[in-house]
Amino acid sequence: MDDKATATVEYGVTPTHVMASMSGLDFVRAMFEGKLPSPPIMQNVEPFDSTAEKGHVVFHSVPGFRHYNPIGSVHGGYAAILLDSAMGLAVQTALPAGNGYTTLEFKISFIKGMSKDTGPVRTEGKTLNVGRRAATAEARITDANGKLLAHATTTCLVFEISKGT
Repeated sequence: MDDKATATVEYGVTPTHVMASMSGLDFVRAMFEGKLPSPPIMQNVEPFDSTAEKGHVVFHSVPGFRHYNPIGSVHGGYAAILLDSAMGLAVQTALPAGNGYTTLEFKISFIKGMSKDTGPVRTEGKTLNVGRRAATAEARITDANGKLLAHATTTCLVFEISKGT
């Protein structure tokens, strides 16, 4: 990990009118750059080295003992947070100002378990199709050697964000 992994991150929720005033790509980049707060759910996975392009996001995280389930491995919820976030943010980067999304459904396939010894993992999300009312995306989690750990697909509802304050 580098200094970005240990940097202090502000967590919170961006006001709707601020989000509505920005393109999706500008919004996601502002979060990744710390100009807007990171969503509180991300406190659980502490992403770092985050990048965003239109329809594509990448971030890294380190699974740890705090993510363990009762059977002694990283809980599937850790991967679900990473995958759902990557897919949703990839969709957001493709949306114009005044539009947002919400996840309607997603499917995860777990390929290889993670542990506190896995080291940094890379999560990459890409859009498949972004329409006026619905969007689809996919995401993958790989280890430092590029080995696939989990992958997912999603369908998101696209909607207009209220520009009121």
